[in-house]
This record gives sequence, C-alpha cells and structure tokens, in this order.
Amino acid sequence: MMRHYQLLQFQMRRLGLALMVPAVLLGAMTFPTELQRAIAQTSQKADQNRPLYIRGKVQEYNSKTQVATVRGEVELSYPARGIQATAAQAQYFTRERQIVLSGNVYVLQQGSNSIKADSVTYLIDEGRFVATPKQGRQVESIYMVNDTQINNQAPGSAPTTAPLKKNNQQR
Repeated sequence: MMRHYQLLQFQMRRLGLALMVPAVLLGAMTFPTELQRAIAQTSQKADQNRPLYIRGKVQEYNSKTQVATVRGEVELSYPARGIQATAAQAQYFTRERQIVLSGNVYVLQQGSNSIKADSVTYLIDEGRFVATPKQGRQVESIYMVNDTQINNQAPGSAPTTAPLKKNNQQR
C-alpha cells in the first residue's frame, strides 16, 4: 500500500502535469511566430557562413588588410555558389567580399557555365563575375541555355520563325 505522503506526492505530480500541459499548448499556439523567427535567424546565420576552399603551393594572409593570397596551381571551390576554378593566383578580399583570380583563369559554375580569361573578379554579394583578357585577346564564356523553356517546345527542336515574304516589286 502507498503511504499517505506518497499518495499526496503522486497527486501533486498529476496536478502539476495537468496544469502544465495546457500552459505548454497555449504557449505553442501563442508564440509560434516568435519561435519560427528565432529558428529562421539561427538558420540565416548558419547560411551566411559557408566555406570557400582555396588550395595552392603558397598561401599568405595579411591580418591588417584581411587579404588571403594563394599562388601556384590554385584550385578554388565555393560549393554554396556552385563555383570551381583554377588559376595561377587567387586573392580573397575579406572586407570587400570579393575573390580575384589571375593567370590562366578557368571558372566553372553550376557544372556547365564557364569563363576563360586572364583575370576574373567574383563579387560575392552581387553574385557577379567580371572577366578581363590579356591585352589583344578575348574572354571566352560558355553558357548552357535551356531552349525547352522557349515556347514550350520539345528538346532539340529549333524555334520556328515566320516565313520570308516576297517583295511585290519586280526588279
């Protein structure tokens, strides 16, 4: 048999649980937006810090200017943006939030679009590339264009053009 104090303790636990459950449910219904906002802020902070991998033969970092310089058979990978690149040199400017690649640069983005140039600057916040060639040469870019979105045509078919009209004047 239960002793009197054990019975009282058991009943108090049940009462506490009975009072706590509605309070928790009410809080969950009242504050879901606050909870969602806190979770969203936490995930945004996690999303803001994504790795940029740069490999090369020599690496330097200047803590005053906050510039990392990598030289010699440079390989760059920025998975969050789908960017891979090779170059002779890479510089990551932390404050300016840009990456400057120089010397026989090849950039591959999303596994299909590419740029070949002497120098390529990637502006991180804008998601924009600025490519410049060696003097007297050109920059080469290859972009994969999805033609199936044009006029909802089947893949591989060329868009139709209006037929040419004959000029009414005879010459």
